[in-house]
Amino acid sequence: MSSDRVTAAVAGIRAAVAELIALDCDQFTHLELVELLGELETATWQLPTVGHRVIARLHREASFMELGAKSLGSVLTQRLRISSKEVRKRLCEAEDLGPRTTLSGQALTPKLAPTADAQADGVLGPEHVSVIRGFLDKLPAWVDPEVRELSEKTLVHIGSGTGPEELGNTAKKLMTTIDQDGPKPDDVERARKRFFRLGKQQADGMTPFTGLLDPEARATIEPILSKYAAPGMCNPADHEPRTSGTPSQQQIDTDDRTATQRNHDALIAIGRSVLSSGELGQHNGLPVTVIVSTTLQDLESASGSGVTGGGSLLPMADLIRMASHAHHYLAVFDKHTNEALYLGRTKRLASVGQRIVLHARDRGCTKPGCTVPGYGAQVHHMTGWAKNGLTDVDDVTLACGGDNRLAENGWTVQLQDGVVQWIPPPELDVGQARVNYLHHPERLLAESGS
Repeated sequence: MSSDRVTAAVAGIRAAVAELIALDCDQFTHLELVELLGELETATWQLPTVGHRVIARLHREASFMELGAKSLGSVLTQRLRISSKEVRKRLCEAEDLGPRTTLSGQALTPKLAPTADAQADGVLGPEHVSVIRGFLDKLPAWVDPEVRELSEKTLVHIGSGTGPEELGNTAKKLMTTIDQDGPKPDDVERARKRFFRLGKQQADGMTPFTGLLDPEARATIEPILSKYAAPGMCNPADHEPRTSGTPSQQQIDTDDRTATQRNHDALIAIGRSVLSSGELGQHNGLPVTVIVSTTLQDLESASGSGVTGGGSLLPMADLIRMASHAHHYLAVFDKHTNEALYLGRTKRLASVGQRIVLHARDRGCTKPGCTVPGYGAQVHHMTGWAKNGLTDVDDVTLACGGDNRLAENGWTVQLQDGVVQWIPPPELDVGQARVNYLHHPERLLAESGS
C-alpha cells in the first residue's frame, strides 16, 4: 500500500469518527444503540494490530536519532503524547503480536500468532490480550513449548466468547493444572524473577520499595543485618551511634526501635560505609557520593529541602546531619571560588567543580521530557567540542547518554537566562517543549506568574 493510500485510509477513519461524533443517538432504539456500541468496540479492538505492524517495522529498521529521539520509546512518547507506561506496554505488545523477520529478511509469524490473529479479527480486546500475555509470562520456563502453544490457543478460544474476568479465572485454573506442585528450584527461573525497585517519593519524603531476593542475595544480607540491625547498633537516637564493635548494655536497653526499623537504619549504615570506603571510584566524572544542591538561604535557616543528584528531595535537617559525616565534600563548596569553571579549549572533559555546578543548575538531563537525574547524566558541550566548543560552565550542560548523542544530529542546545533550551531541527519540529521542567518544577510557577 502506498503512502498516499495509507494517508487516505487514515483520513477515511478520521472522517468516519467525525461523522459518528456528530451522530444523533436519539434516532436509534435502545437495542440499536447497544449494537452500535458493540460494533464500535470491535473496530477499536482491531486498530492496535496496525500499530503492532508499524512499531515492529520501526524497531527493525528506523534510526531513532533521525526521528529526533534517543530510542523508539522516546519517539512514541513525544509524537503520540502518551505516557512512558503506555509506551512500554505498546512496545512489549508489538514484540509479541507484531510480524517478525529472520536476519535474511524472511517473514515470520508473530510470537503469539493465535492471539494476534484473534485481535485482528476483533474477537479479543486489550484486556483479553493482557490476560493471555500475563499468563504466558508467568508460565514457568520449564514448561514445554508445545504446552505453551496449546495453552495460548485454549485461552484465545475461551476469550473469544467470554469477558476478561472469566478469561482471567480460566487462566488461573489452567496455571494450577499445568503447575500443580510448583516447579523445582531452578536457577534460570529464579534469575528471571529477581528484582529490587525504588518507588516514587511520597509527599512526606518517604519512599516505598519492593523486591524479590534470590538465595544468594538473602544469604549475603543476613549476616550484615545480624550485625548492623542488632539492638543498640546504628541507632540514630544515640548521640554517637554504634557502627562497629559491640553496643553497650545501656544502648541495648534504651533501643526502642522495632526489628524492621533497625533493618532500615542498618541499610543507611551499610550505604554510608560503602560510600566512605573509596572503593566505588568515580561515576560520570565525580566521586560516587551523595550530591545535593540547595540555596545558601535554606542552608543558613535550616529549612526547606535540597535536591539530590538522583532527583529526590532531602529535608534540610537530614542534609545537615549527613554533612557532618562528609566534611571533605563540603570543602569543595567552601573553596569553590578556586575552582576553574572556564577551561576554554585547554580541556575537553569537565572538571569536578564544573560538574558540581551543573548538578546545582541542571539537576538532571536537560532534554525536554527526560527523567534521567544528575547521577545518570553526562556533560554535553552545547556548541560541540568538534566545532571548537569551549569547556566553560555556560557552554556545557547535563544530558543522558542517549540525548548526548542525539544533540549531535542537528539539534541546537543553548543557555538562555540560566535555562537550557533544546531546539529541534526544522524537519522534526512539531511544536514540542524546549525546556525540561521535570527537574525544576518551581519554574512552572514562575512562568505562570509572569
